[in-house]
Amino acid sequence: MTADQAIIFAILGLSLLLFMWGRWRYDIVAFTALILAVISGVVPADLAFRGFGHPAVITVAAVLVISRTLQVSGVIDLIASAVLRLAKGQGSQMTALSGIGAVLSAFMNNVGALALLMPLALRLTKKPSAVLMPLSFATILGGLVTLIGTPPNIIVATFRTDVTGEPFALFDFAFVGLPIALLGIFFVLLIGWRLIPAERTGRRSAEEMFDLDSYVVEVSVREDSEYVGKTVRELETLDEDRSIIVGLLREESRRLTHIRGERLRAGDLLLLRVDPASVDELVKKAGLTLTGPERLEESNIRSEQVGTIEAVVQSGARIEGRSPQTLGMRRRFGVALLAVAREGRPIQERLARTQFRAGDVLLLQGDEDELADTVAEMGCLPLAERRLTVGRPRAVLIPTLIFTVSVLSTVLGWTPVHVSFAAAVVALILLNRISANEAYQTIEWPVIVLLGAMIPLGNALQSTGGTLLIAESIVALAGTIPIWAVLTIVLVVTMTLSDLMNNAATAVVMAPISVAVAGQLGVNPDPFLMVVAIGASCAFLTPIGHQNNVLVMGPGGYHFGDYWRMGLPLEIIVVAASVPLILIFWPL
Repeated sequence: MTADQAIIFAILGLSLLLFMWGRWRYDIVAFTALILAVISGVVPADLAFRGFGHPAVITVAAVLVISRTLQVSGVIDLIASAVLRLAKGQGSQMTALSGIGAVLSAFMNNVGALALLMPLALRLTKKPSAVLMPLSFATILGGLVTLIGTPPNIIVATFRTDVTGEPFALFDFAFVGLPIALLGIFFVLLIGWRLIPAERTGRRSAEEMFDLDSYVVEVSVREDSEYVGKTVRELETLDEDRSIIVGLLREESRRLTHIRGERLRAGDLLLLRVDPASVDELVKKAGLTLTGPERLEESNIRSEQVGTIEAVVQSGARIEGRSPQTLGMRRRFGVALLAVAREGRPIQERLARTQFRAGDVLLLQGDEDELADTVAEMGCLPLAERRLTVGRPRAVLIPTLIFTVSVLSTVLGWTPVHVSFAAAVVALILLNRISANEAYQTIEWPVIVLLGAMIPLGNALQSTGGTLLIAESIVALAGTIPIWAVLTIVLVVTMTLSDLMNNAATAVVMAPISVAVAGQLGVNPDPFLMVVAIGASCAFLTPIGHQNNVLVMGPGGYHFGDYWRMGLPLEIIVVAASVPLILIFWPL
């Protein structure tokens, strides 16, 4: 092993460990690894940032913008509402949701497909846990069908260009991906959902999930309170780690926002969000009296101008890994955090210092007209059903037509996929189907940074001879076993990595290794690239392997260990089915 090989192995090995640990965001880990590789000399300085202009990166960004435009146009809402009107009962609803999710995921970002359907699923069913994990798995499986369905497919397709001179075409993945998706969804709907623990009933309303009467209490300001004449802000500083004031009731008026500068009067009623364990201590210190009803209804913290919303924290969100206190959440975003639930259970202590994790469900209070935009700015996904965009045929027609033209241009070979979809983004912006600002906000920049940083690292693994060294080791360990068994080994290794780290990073690392293995065996590299595409996308054992699994964790009330119950047999089915299919359609 050369010095350069040792360095790149050390950098990638450390990166993989940090991806699995999850303490730092994956984009920060990847970018730090790139800088270390440049400093150590295994990545030339003039090639350090070339990955950000890679066709795979451009395609992923363009697909995200196009997906968002199709969402806001209403075309997907029309399709979903039409199908779901015919679905009665949990079984038919689960089938309809999973089927729609899989179809949408084949032609748009699968996270976007889940974001569209999850609020609808929560409204339709009384048992979210029986529906949300199947929906997540279905959207992941649907992404296997086309080039644009998932980032690993895009990465593998563009990597093939370096190997054979041509990328995989838009529907090349369908030969294997479609049968696997159908088989996987059939298993999930028929058997898989029954393997989820029955007690994971999930919660649908804020009142049920967060037990509001334990979080928000009504108190009155006594005449002898030292805070009479002082501002609401000064009262909050008494115990700002564990309490905030979310409402002021004075005479006949009720104010729920912009109250921190208001001076308190004797007899004022305050709605206080406070840790249950510290209520008595705070009331005594501040000269307050508990006066609220036995149970606080959600309507008490809402008005015509002020609303509440439940939202789930997405992977890579601006607030992930930070606390309300460090964010200055109320000042920065103009919302009050009323409660947080993690894995379906409310967090009851020191919310101000609680670091947000992907999958956390938040109950937020703020201006009704701004809440949706604020949630998006925070990087969260609202868990309320979107208003259907109907009666706007022009809004539906133009984005659909542009998307169709871009797909046809790719299929017919007129333009490469990254050019076709980049042109579609330009057309959508020029025709005012999406604003430039919204396009930038729609792009998942952590994913872009991850890809842009990992691609030079993958190239360094090749240029230093690291991929060849790994391939030789795999072939040597495999000994005289048949090639289909080697394919299976590569597939299982890829799936295992994808269950523990980001699927795009897995594809970047495993694609060159798989080609090197094929080279050592003297066979066609296409089947090995295909097993990487399948394996990198099929992350079903843990919530951290795919963003969709994280998103359903909180609303479904799932625990970390729930995923393997349905995910393990599903991954076994995928392995058993995909290797024969790949050898049939992509022979050695």
